Amino acid sequence: MADRLLITSSPHVKAPRTVRGIMLDVVIALVPASVAAVVFFGMKALTVLLASAVSAVLAEYLYEKATKRPVTVGPKGDGSALVTGLLLGLSLPPAVPLYVPIVGSAFAIVIAKQIFGGLGTNFVNPALAGRAFVMAAWPLHMTSDWLNPRTFDAVTGATPLYAFRGGQSVGSLTDLLIGNRLGSLGETSAIAILLGGAYLIARGVIDYRIPVGFLGTLGLGIFIFGKPGALFQGDPVTGILLGGALLGAFFMATDYVTSPVTPKGRLYMGIGVGLITLLIRYWGDYPEGVTYAILLMNLATPLIDRFVVPRYYGYAHDVEARRRANRAGGELS
Repeated sequence: MADRLLITSSPHVKAPRTVRGIMLDVVIALVPASVAAVVFFGMKALTVLLASAVSAVLAEYLYEKATKRPVTVGPKGDGSALVTGLLLGLSLPPAVPLYVPIVGSAFAIVIAKQIFGGLGTNFVNPALAGRAFVMAAWPLHMTSDWLNPRTFDAVTGATPLYAFRGGQSVGSLTDLLIGNRLGSLGETSAIAILLGGAYLIARGVIDYRIPVGFLGTLGLGIFIFGKPGALFQGDPVTGILLGGALLGAFFMATDYVTSPVTPKGRLYMGIGVGLITLLIRYWGDYPEGVTYAILLMNLATPLIDRFVVPRYYGYAHDVEARRRANRAGGELS
């Protein structure tokens, strides 16, 4: 019995990386942005993040219990619900009522993820689907519930991205890098997001092609069209640092399930997200288009994978042989 032959289906190549390990790396990468949010916006930011994360984990647990599926949360869980909750919380304004992250996380987990079969079968990024839902449900909260990072006082007004789109000054580059400005929890401190993104690339968790394609395309477009009334005079650095471009580039668009499987396909996806974001920012009524750009490219991922796939071994030879046979009027046996 010790020499019994075991027969299993492919694939037979095993890797030390696990889903739980990948999700843990993402959580670690989100720590700098989360800490920066609490530093700049106080305990209100912490409550929003906690409400979003706890709601996501609880929604996943309750749904899996109700449907009698294996529970994927807890000490031996995969950690994906926690990542979804954190990402959604970081995409929200710091002064939103707590029911916004709670309902948004529940929608992200149940509607955008579990109904389609759970992790690995969702066709759009759950956190972004949750954000799009709360944006439609409570647009005033999503566009006006800001906090002054210096005083923690509530502020009603446009974010720096609105001002930048209109050609106005948006503050110093130092403030944009550190995060001393109005904005959603995870989009203010560019340094914190870049640290997390660099960690994910160094760990091999994400492919650099999506962020490079996204930010490169967006930056080039801002340089060409970013200044009202003049071409090739825009400020691409400021335009990339504003809004959710960095958070989307490193943490949302790189989602394994909803991004292409090939290196070339990932680059194409990044370019597509950059183009759509540019179109929404400068030719739409909504100044920030990262959420909808990534969701639209999530839907295009199967099409990209269909046309940008490596040829299997012998494919080129087989095609050429058929062509020769057809030209000769024969039939390939």
